[in-house]
Parts: sequence; C-alpha cells; structure tokens
Amino acid sequence: MKITFYGHACFGIEINGTNIIVDPFITGNPLAKDIDINSIKADYILVTHAHQDHVLDVEVLAEKTGATIVSNYEIVMYYGAKELKGHPVNHGGTFKTEHFSAKYVNAIHTSSFADGSYGGQPGGFVITAGDKSLYIAGDTAVTMDMKLIPMTTKLTASIFPIGDNFTMGITDAIIASDLVECNSVIGCHFNTFPPIEIDVDNAKQQFSNAGKELNIIEIGASITI
Repeated sequence: MKITFYGHACFGIEINGTNIIVDPFITGNPLAKDIDINSIKADYILVTHAHQDHVLDVEVLAEKTGATIVSNYEIVMYYGAKELKGHPVNHGGTFKTEHFSAKYVNAIHTSSFADGSYGGQPGGFVITAGDKSLYIAGDTAVTMDMKLIPMTTKLTASIFPIGDNFTMGITDAIIASDLVECNSVIGCHFNTFPPIEIDVDNAKQQFSNAGKELNIIEIGASITI
C-alpha cells in the first residue's frame, strides 16, 4: 500500500494500480494549496462521515474520475441523488473488490452535511490488501470498540486524528494504539485550524516514550507500508 497525504484527513491509497481517496478536503485547505486536485486519480472515494472538512471535494472528484463513493447508507444516498455512483455499507459491513476490502467500523463523533442534511452515523475503515491492513479511524474519540479490530485483523498501520478538541488528542491516540494493538501510527486532523493546532515534535516524543512511532507525512508526500 502506498499512502499519500493530501492534508487534514485526506489520503490517497494505491493498491496494485487501484486508487482510493479518503475524505477529500483539498480545495478548502490552505495548507494543501500546492495540491492539484485535477491530477488526483480515484477509483473509489471512501467517506468516514459528512462534515465539510471531509467531503468538500467528493463531488468534483467523483464527477471527474467516475469513482465509486463508499460510505454509510445516508451519505451514499445523498450523493446518489446527485447522480453520482456509490456503494452503501454500514457498521460491521465490508465492501470487497478484487484488490482490497474495506470494513466500516464504529467511530464516536457526529455527522451532517453543510446544508444540514443528515449524514448517518460516523465510522472508520479497516482496509485490507493481501497481508497488509490499514485502520483509518476517521474523526473519533477513543472507544473500547477499537478492541474488536485486532480480534479479526492484524494491523500494519493505523491513521488516527491527533488534533484534540473535535477528536481524540495525543494521549487518547496512544491509548487507541494499544486497543488496536498497532504501534505504527500516522497522524491526521491537526494544524489545519487554530482549535486543532499541536506541537508536532512533542507529539512524536510522547509516542516514542510509549514505545510507538508517530508518522507525520508532509502534504503531498507518500509512504509505503
């Protein structure tokens, strides 16, 4: 899996030539001003919940690429009404393709579109391809439901929000990494807005002190797991 960070909570994941975009929020993010949205490839768009900082560019990407939107029933129906292609799942359900599977798992947050439409219940995804598995927590508090994930899946890495205020912060993200039994963490949902600004060096040190690794990917950069 090649993972590219497009800022905030938006990631691109390339698996055997298949391109996944998660929570596209690029054009509204000044920190991602150097990202050319027109150059982004997408076969699938995975949406954790309906807040604008996770869905702002769903429509433009889906229209440009013809990608299938994968999310909860309410979100897929919302975009279906706009004649965009989608596949609905719900908590505990798994979307399967030839190259990967994506299980929709619990998150504790809220979910509504900018126009006030109901966005269903928020979630995260466990993406598995071959012997690699990636947990994308979405916007969430730490929750004991995370303990269910390692009962069925050995995670290679996890993507956690670490900005606090609207989601869990560093201390709870470390606890979450214990619950999912994964010491390799990629941080997201930090420094985009003043309420979620953090000291990145201090965050890395706290993870290191706990015997874990916090990966902070520069916007536009990629890592492979």
